Amino acid sequence: MFWRQVTTTKKTMLLTAGRLSKVLQLTLAVIKPDAVAHPVMLEALHKRILDNNFVIVRCKDLVWRRQDSERFYAEHSGRFFYQRLVEFMSSGPMRAYILAREDAIQHWRNLMGPTKVFRARYTSPASIRGQFGLTDTRNTTHGSDSVESAQREIIFFFPDFSEQEWMEKEEPAFRSGQIHYDHQKQIHTLSAQS
Repeated sequence: MFWRQVTTTKKTMLLTAGRLSKVLQLTLAVIKPDAVAHPVMLEALHKRILDNNFVIVRCKDLVWRRQDSERFYAEHSGRFFYQRLVEFMSSGPMRAYILAREDAIQHWRNLMGPTKVFRARYTSPASIRGQFGLTDTRNTTHGSDSVESAQREIIFFFPDFSEQEWMEKEEPAFRSGQIHYDHQKQIHTLSAQS
């Protein structure tokens, strides 16, 4: 518990002191069932997100039905890994995040490391997949690869979230550091004075 408070206080101070100048970018991040099955790993990944200066806009735990996996991965239908991926992603609980920071998509992809775990272990051993990935399917995390896919994927996981409304009403306050980390909800929220 103590490390969380120190980390969170430090992050809040960094965000406030830094007064980010670029508009925050949103990305979808998913912790896959292989990692969620291990609470210590899930906690380590959540801490890693905070330690890398991501703002957690939304966070939820969920379980997909097979149809959900098939819809989400429809673009891969017919590829050799499609059935394995669909079955795996509907095999147990996962955690989805909307993350924000400058260049969030690229930062999250760099933090995850290469999709192929073998490559991640040799080219990016400190990456999430390099440290925690098991196979190319059970590679711990998913992240959007472009602005367009981030918008599409965020809507898929968070249908009630309006990116436009968040950008207009909350992003300026988040960018200026007027936020704090809510330990209970495990997200960043606007400070009371905002």
